[in-house]
Amino acid sequence: MGVSTVSAIPVPVLDPSPQPPAELLAALRAGQDILCLSHIGPDGDAVGSVLGMGWLLRALGKTPTLALQDAVPHEHTVLPGADTILTSSHADFRERVKKHAFDLIVVLDASSSDRMGNVYNAPVHDAARLVIIDHHVTNTRFGAVNWVAPECAATCEMLVYLAEAAGVPLAGPLAECLLTGMVTDTLGFRTTNTTPAVMGAAMQLMAGGANLAEIAQRTVNRRPLSQLKVWAAVLPAFEIQEGVIWANVSREHLKAAGHTNGDLDLSSFLITVDDADMSAAFTEKLDEKGVTQIDCSFRAKPDFDVAQVALAFGGGGHPLASGCKIAGSLDEVSKRVVAALQEARRVQNPTPVSPTTPADTSQNGDSQTTDSQAAKAG
Repeated sequence: MGVSTVSAIPVPVLDPSPQPPAELLAALRAGQDILCLSHIGPDGDAVGSVLGMGWLLRALGKTPTLALQDAVPHEHTVLPGADTILTSSHADFRERVKKHAFDLIVVLDASSSDRMGNVYNAPVHDAARLVIIDHHVTNTRFGAVNWVAPECAATCEMLVYLAEAAGVPLAGPLAECLLTGMVTDTLGFRTTNTTPAVMGAAMQLMAGGANLAEIAQRTVNRRPLSQLKVWAAVLPAFEIQEGVIWANVSREHLKAAGHTNGDLDLSSFLITVDDADMSAAFTEKLDEKGVTQIDCSFRAKPDFDVAQVALAFGGGGHPLASGCKIAGSLDEVSKRVVAALQEARRVQNPTPVSPTTPADTSQNGDSQTTDSQAAKAG
């Protein structure tokens, strides 16, 4: 009887991980009074990267100050060190952050200077060296040292490589914070930028003690009741036309639902509709001066790109997930931005889609409009 042979399965060779520039490492080692901050409306990658950088700098013998304009979302308040983040609601925020002259400021996961919010006080902070660490393709490189790696799925992934380069063990609180950012930015390792390198970095963090199951359970596997109440209020009035689906959220909707903090995840839910190639959620809010502004959140199916639309309106992000803030009324802004999304979709895929079919609202209170021809799903 002959002996059967099985061909050896080839082991994939991973692309080398992005390496932090030597200038960045030198700046971190030389810095004595360091501020670490991230973007307004912080998500898991923002909070995880600020906390992770804090733990990394402490391992290097530094005592950094961590700050965010807005409150840490509830699901991330359990992260180690979250209670040390100074936000604008803290009594000593002005003295310890806005009026303090740091010699180094590290900006994490922010694609442009306006995303720093009120943490950055130009008259005081312009004298500091500004270091940018970010993975958004639309990053404007507004620092003295810019490490921008769009090939990374999260800024927290970049900090994995930074810790390795700095000789800091990927263990304990550092590992937990960085894995949280990676889990949330990849929606539980389900996005198209979840590469073998991403999984390899995650495995290192798990080996260092980060509990993937616990992190997923408290982040991507749960949502506050107030978010569901907002969805229930606005989804009956959603619209879909020319491959773009959208919904408007007023301040009255937020107040009635008791939703005061955190992402609504509405655009991510809308993009799951088969007939949609792009989605948008428009949320009405007031800025610090009491002026109405609209938070615009965009999502796209693979092979489509919403980043350039966000950039055109002063925002940024990734091809499949971007956003911006625009002053104006909810109706005016949503109409203007939806038109831009529809034009972008026509340019990116000229295949025509049928006009919107009016909703049949006679049953179960449902109100929805659909394209009769399904667009390509990602």
